[in-house]
Amino acid sequence: MDEAKAYKTATTGSAKDGQSAPSGRASDVPSNSSSALFPTYHASGRGSWQGFVAYEACVRLCLHSWAKGCHEAPAFLENECASLRDAFGARQVLLQSEEELLRKKSLELVGEGASMKPKKTFGKLKVQVRKVKMALDPPTGCSFSTLKPPKVKLEAIRAQLSNVKSTVSSEWGAIRKVRITPRVPSNGSLSHQSLAYLHAGTRYVKDISGILKLGVTNLRSSSASYDVVPETYFCSLRLKSLPEGDTVKMLAGSAETHLFLPEGLGDDLIVEVHDSKGNYCGRAVAQVADIADDPGDKLRWWSIYHEPEHELVGRVQLYITYSTSLDESSNTKCGPVAETIAYDSVLEAAMKVQQFQQRNLLLHGAWRWLVTEFASYYGVSDAYTKLRYLTYVMDVATPTADCLNLVYDLLLPVVSKPKNSLSHQENRILGEVSEKIEQIVALVFENYKSLDESLPSGIENMFKPATRVAAPALSPALKLYSLLNDILSPEVQLKLCRYFQTAAKKRSRRHLAETDEFVSNNNDNVLMDPMARSTAYQKMVSLCLNISNEVRTDIKINNQNILPSFLDLPNLSSSIYSTELCSRLRAFLVACPPTGPSSPVAELIVATADLQKDFSAWSISPVKGGVDAKELFHPYITLWIKEKRLALLEFCKPDKIKWPCVDTQHSTTPFIDDIYDRLKETLAEYDAVIRRWPEYLFSLETAIADVEKAVIETLDKKYADVLSPLKENIMPIKLGLKYVQKITKGTVCPFAVCKELGILLNSMKRMLDVLRPQIELQFKSWGSCLPDGGQVTPGERISEITVMLRTKFRGYMQAIMDKLVENTRLHSPTKLKKIIQDAKEGTQDSDLQIRIQPLKDLLDNTIEQLHMVFETQVFIIICRGFWDRIGQDVLKFLEERKDNRSSYKASRVAVSILDDIFASGMQKYLGNVLQEKDLEPPRSIADVRAMLCKDAVNDNDNNYFY
Repeated sequence: MDEAKAYKTATTGSAKDGQSAPSGRASDVPSNSSSALFPTYHASGRGSWQGFVAYEACVRLCLHSWAKGCHEAPAFLENECASLRDAFGARQVLLQSEEELLRKKSLELVGEGASMKPKKTFGKLKVQVRKVKMALDPPTGCSFSTLKPPKVKLEAIRAQLSNVKSTVSSEWGAIRKVRITPRVPSNGSLSHQSLAYLHAGTRYVKDISGILKLGVTNLRSSSASYDVVPETYFCSLRLKSLPEGDTVKMLAGSAETHLFLPEGLGDDLIVEVHDSKGNYCGRAVAQVADIADDPGDKLRWWSIYHEPEHELVGRVQLYITYSTSLDESSNTKCGPVAETIAYDSVLEAAMKVQQFQQRNLLLHGAWRWLVTEFASYYGVSDAYTKLRYLTYVMDVATPTADCLNLVYDLLLPVVSKPKNSLSHQENRILGEVSEKIEQIVALVFENYKSLDESLPSGIENMFKPATRVAAPALSPALKLYSLLNDILSPEVQLKLCRYFQTAAKKRSRRHLAETDEFVSNNNDNVLMDPMARSTAYQKMVSLCLNISNEVRTDIKINNQNILPSFLDLPNLSSSIYSTELCSRLRAFLVACPPTGPSSPVAELIVATADLQKDFSAWSISPVKGGVDAKELFHPYITLWIKEKRLALLEFCKPDKIKWPCVDTQHSTTPFIDDIYDRLKETLAEYDAVIRRWPEYLFSLETAIADVEKAVIETLDKKYADVLSPLKENIMPIKLGLKYVQKITKGTVCPFAVCKELGILLNSMKRMLDVLRPQIELQFKSWGSCLPDGGQVTPGERISEITVMLRTKFRGYMQAIMDKLVENTRLHSPTKLKKIIQDAKEGTQDSDLQIRIQPLKDLLDNTIEQLHMVFETQVFIIICRGFWDRIGQDVLKFLEERKDNRSSYKASRVAVSILDDIFASGMQKYLGNVLQEKDLEPPRSIADVRAMLCKDAVNDNDNNYFY
């Protein structure tokens, strides 16, 4: 049968006046059976006559199938087709047995006694919960007592009302004294007295209304300053005709939609409201009859009552779409019904019985058999059945894999057919569902990282990090998109790319929203509070990591071979993420400028540089305006190095240093430990920068070298007084001038090693042995980060400072040794050369020891003094140097007098005594700290012994000090 012709016949036909009622006992038919035989009620939303035709067709189908031995048909024929009568709402239409009537009457008597009214045809309700407003929601931070209107304003309003009342009352009394009843003249005009009454009344009402309006405005403005933080509410929705357990939970304000199929106008939509803690707030009842009477009013407020007190506690705003089939407009009662219309009734009845809704889209069991067999038996085309089913699916469609796979399975056979093979009706339905499918597919693409199959709506309510796994709904959505569009068309490809760009922009905005507060104008707290600044930089680090995770997820999705080949998702999304992240980083650094490479700032530098490095490793093409970590931080890094250099140089100024008067742990000045601690902290701060951009190594090295040079100059200035006696030995002075100076000065005082000089040399030694090697080691490790082929080697400036410091230290040590040797030459009893020269041949050793005793005492005192002011290594170096210098004098004396054998004997005794003085002196003060090589005679002493014993001694200890 042609479906279009049948549809036209069904919608234009009408029942004949003489059409009789179904056969049955006359006593069983109500008195008003002529008007209520086919009442306009049906659970599926179809007209009663159409529903009755569908019911009858199902009965015949089941009988036919039962006769062929079908196992599903008997279920519908049991109990006089009770399941079919209930499904199609035909129980009240068809004649009922006496037993059923008695049962019905008893139920009515038990109830309120109201007679069952014939039910009307009804369609379907598509419901969204928009807003919930509770009457007792107080403003944030306020109690209800704080919301009372100001007393001053109320008193002012009362005073104005009193003045108006007294004025009008006086006027009114004056008018009443005339005691003239107003009359209406024959010409219809009012008298002067009547006009007076009217004018007074009008003025009174006008003044009162003006004052009240002003008062209400003031009261509203007084309470408008309170900011109310909205509460989150959850609603449980169900139809009254359904069991209490069949509820649908929806979040107020979300985009969730649910389809309800009420049983009639007497059905109600019950909405129970709960707060975010799950506490029951109240319930609202939306009557289906009210919704059906005015289907154009989709957005309405419904009162919320708290039961059982029935207290009004708030309102809920529902968006309800009421729709019925186009076939209802025909109002046919007894005309022919097209097979497609009857099929729709059967399909809706099956959906009603099996609670068709979101995430429950499939028919099953006997009802599925009935719908399928009905279409086959009565010749409903396969295309129509799939398209009609699609219309219901798209009403409650969700961006989930089960829903989209079902849509694809239903749509594929229809689209695969030639378009001219479909009827006009089928083409119309195909066009309608195609638009809805495009919408749901676009929803999937624009939220492809926010899909959640476990949620009723299919989309996450809360924003969550990307999971690096493609959503199950993505694949069927792409198949649907390719099914409805020519995927080889450039326009279609561009449209698909824009969907994913929109998704990237949405997720980027959600990530950036967490740092909006730091780039706003009101960020004084971040600038002033160190903890707030640290938190801000940590959030920016998290932003970089989140963006990296987004791109990693896109790479994972792209590698799953789900997307078409023309869609390069990582490059498509990263161009958006990179540009927006770069813009946010630039704005953040301007709003919260970093003062140095502290730990939070270094973490942000590392995160930004690593993100850029990852993009390069992932073969993502760079984009204009994208993340360039070096370009972002270069102005700040160069400024930090300059400022750090100036700050450290300022710290090295003698007037800025606090020189302590007490001894330190290493007998050094605390200044050098402080400044080198600062230098090490500086190098540690810049470690993250240098390892990623080694080119900053040279400017940092120059700054550190300048600071170390300033440290040495500061020590020279601080200890200039104790160094001045040594400088005459260091500076090249002419021999004649030197002796002239001594003669003019008269008696020369012996040189004494003071405590300050010991602190200076100990400090320089600590710098050379302990502090500076750490700096040099750090620069050497950074040098490995430089690319090969560089013209400048890192560490050259640091090596120059090492050479300068070593030279100064060596010069000061040499000058001290010269001064100590000069002390032995100041007096004749201590001149070793004279003692040896005066010794004659045959002089006893005991006499020689007596003569050398003053020198021995001087040397013992000098060694003790050196131990008191110098640390171990400096003490050993000076003692061995002093020992070597005296040995050089003996060696020179012997070389000048090789023929004087008496000098050999005295020299042998003197050298033996010298060896004992220095070895025993050092061992006395240092003990086990001394090494064996420290007690060995220096080179000059060994040469003297070789000359005296005619035995050449090879001693390589010719570098006894640093």
